[in-house]
Amino acid sequence: MIRKSIALLALVVASADAFKFMSNWQPPKILTDEQKVKMADMEERFGDKKLVVITGCSSGLGRQTVKNLLATNKYHVVGAVRDVEKMEAVAEIEEFDMDNFQIMECELNSFESVEKFCNELEEYQLGKPIDRLLCNAGVYQPSLPYAKWSVDGHEQTMQINFLSHFLMVSKLIDRMRDAPDPRVVMVGSVTGNDNTVGGGGVYPIADLKNLDGFKAGFNNPVAMADGYGFIGAKAYKDSKLSLMMMSNFLHAKYNKNTGIAFSSIYPGCIAETPLFREKRAWFRKYFPIFMKYITGGYVGVEEAGQRLFQVAHDPRCSKSGVYWSWNGGPREGRGAAALEKSGQISGGGGAGGGWDSIYENDQSDKVNNLELCVDLFKTATDITGAQWPDAKTFTSPCPTLTVISTISENMIAREELKRMAERPGFNADGTPIKLGKRRKAALIADKVIVKGVLGNTVGRVGKVAGRLLLGKVPETATTGSFQEEKPLEEEQNATPPSIAEIEITQPPTKTIDIVNQDDKSALEEEIFDQVFANGKKSDHSSKEKEWKVDVEEKELATAS
Repeated sequence: MIRKSIALLALVVASADAFKFMSNWQPPKILTDEQKVKMADMEERFGDKKLVVITGCSSGLGRQTVKNLLATNKYHVVGAVRDVEKMEAVAEIEEFDMDNFQIMECELNSFESVEKFCNELEEYQLGKPIDRLLCNAGVYQPSLPYAKWSVDGHEQTMQINFLSHFLMVSKLIDRMRDAPDPRVVMVGSVTGNDNTVGGGGVYPIADLKNLDGFKAGFNNPVAMADGYGFIGAKAYKDSKLSLMMMSNFLHAKYNKNTGIAFSSIYPGCIAETPLFREKRAWFRKYFPIFMKYITGGYVGVEEAGQRLFQVAHDPRCSKSGVYWSWNGGPREGRGAAALEKSGQISGGGGAGGGWDSIYENDQSDKVNNLELCVDLFKTATDITGAQWPDAKTFTSPCPTLTVISTISENMIAREELKRMAERPGFNADGTPIKLGKRRKAALIADKVIVKGVLGNTVGRVGKVAGRLLLGKVPETATTGSFQEEKPLEEEQNATPPSIAEIEITQPPTKTIDIVNQDDKSALEEEIFDQVFANGKKSDHSSKEKEWKVDVEEKELATAS
């Protein structure tokens, strides 16, 4: 029996996946009475439903998305809205199941309101992780001749659409780690992608340039991310570009170590939506007709709501780092093109196509600009005061590794402090050292005395003692035996140098060349100071330096 146990243990240890079974293992937890009550309350509130947080759901796309989520009876939805009373009226009209729908105030025009919402949400969660975060809310103010400012002194469109969602994600990301399939979805726009007609063919174009406006703090009177003049439509397009860029960046930074899927979507042009409430009456009347019958890009708000719901619900959409779009079906005037593509129009936007028309769309070079994404993350963090968690990778649950790491942690820290005590080439304040003539002379003198004189006396004795105690250093450690070298045969067969070459060639010098007399004097002074700590130079201003020592040394020499 003992032999079988030993053999089984050896087999487990030898396997490369020996500790894989422990990856999800957790030590047993002893719950307090308070924790037991909290867990019971959480079970009563949420049951087995997934927890969804969505911004801007009192109208348009968000309203339809909530309808679809609640219809499945698989989600508990928290609606973060500016107008609570309006949301309550909408919920009553739509007959939302209020047991699974919670309304919370969140004014994206204020960072303080966002932080308050996140704190209240934490209390409401009762420890339950967030499964979905849908960043949907947005404003569009294209007709403004001048910028409007948020409570925090930033341009409203950019703060509401991007900066406040940026802050919200930073506060909620840690509360999503423990969910089985967590997703953060940013509602983007075709107008933020300049590789499309809608994004690259209609002025103004989304372009953050070098983010000079963000780098300057983005405070009044700086109204645009690029630091230039304000245009309302461009502010909206820039905010959508920023959302899609940040989705890609958060995917790269946090997806692997948190398991959260970050994605953005373009649900299509919802021509009949409160998003266009600030446009002129004639525009609101004829724009849907134009989009429906001319461009074919029209999408009804109900269908758009199904698309955002799909990205939150469909198992296929658990993939991170994706920009989701839908291929619309055929319509009048485009039948031939649709037939060529088996009833599908290529490109995101159009209505129709159904559940299976979803696909991974391409993004523009601006969205995929990694360097600018990094700058956007840094500057937005400074503007919002966001505090992001460390991007820690998964560590092996191997108990041996845990024990060794615990033992060696302090030792490694001590050794690293020793190494960091010296900063060659830097001053005490961290600025690079600029070597003057005196400093260069001191370094040369140090080499002459310490590595030359002492190295050939005390150092030699130390080396002999080291060899006797520790043994000889392996030859491979000093000769670099694993490096490629010129074969010996080639060296023997090499053409010998001519007599003329031998006469011309000078033997390598082992002396230090001093170009001018000042440098030579500095070197002599430094060597004198290091060898004779209490010595003094002669005051004679002759070319040949005379060295004198104190009277005590003279008397000592006379006595001897």
